[in-house]
Amino acid sequence: MKGADTLPFRWDLVAPDQLGTLLSGTESPRLWFVDDLAECAGKVLARSGNGDLVFVGRSLDSMFDLLGGALAGVADDRRLHRLPVSFARSGVRSGRRWRERPLTHGERRRGREFLANVGVTPHALARRARPVTFVDVVHEGGTFTDLFTLLRDWIDEERQPWRVIRRKVRFVGVTIRRETSPNTYRWRHDAGWTRQLPARSVVNVSLDWWVWNYLGDRQTKLTRTFKPERWLAGAAAPDRDLDTRQAIAEAVAIVHYGRSAAGRKAIARAADREPALAEAWLRTVVTALNST
Repeated sequence: MKGADTLPFRWDLVAPDQLGTLLSGTESPRLWFVDDLAECAGKVLARSGNGDLVFVGRSLDSMFDLLGGALAGVADDRRLHRLPVSFARSGVRSGRRWRERPLTHGERRRGREFLANVGVTPHALARRARPVTFVDVVHEGGTFTDLFTLLRDWIDEERQPWRVIRRKVRFVGVTIRRETSPNTYRWRHDAGWTRQLPARSVVNVSLDWWVWNYLGDRQTKLTRTFKPERWLAGAAAPDRDLDTRQAIAEAVAIVHYGRSAAGRKAIARAADREPALAEAWLRTVVTALNST
């Protein structure tokens, strides 16, 4: 598909025939964070509105791997996708402040191709039955703001019915767990675009700070960051050094845990405590996870 050949390559860990000898010499990973990850994944699934999940960037690759393992072979037809792009770009002066430069015309065009590669186009959104749910770690919501702007401008340009599409697009932000108070910062309140969607379409799931920080900032990823300045040229080949191979071993272990009865039940247990369990689709998923 157009644009797919420029995205960063990542090994398929659910059907890992491509790995060959990459795991040779690696140590058995210590999945110290997997209980928190499984709980968060169950909540993300429950709050997705029965959507196909699109994981933005690289931060939640481990959740993509966990759910990919858990849902493999389960009677559930939802799709999981990665949109492994970053919107981070250089700053430009605006009066006395700095802001990120706007995307160029070519970058916007390539960004649309990346979205199309995961089945997200204005035409498709207006006609699909199941929503698309974008998932990412969130601090201030900048990535979701850029993604929504890219998509909304495209919808307007193609004159597709926004009143229909606004019910087909959802965002789940994985945030740092904090004590709540009237003064707690809430990124959704500062992001004006969220008011263009139904309130239930932009939700949060909180995660322990240590795990959030590990996944978002410290975990070795299997692909390099893919910023707009690289979108037109294409991504560099993945590293194959020991750190990357050890990260592959960790990712494979997460997939295996997701496939296990313990992993599936942990995800189901978290989803089982969510209000959306009143809906038939989630009860079906929870039952399937508990039955395997």
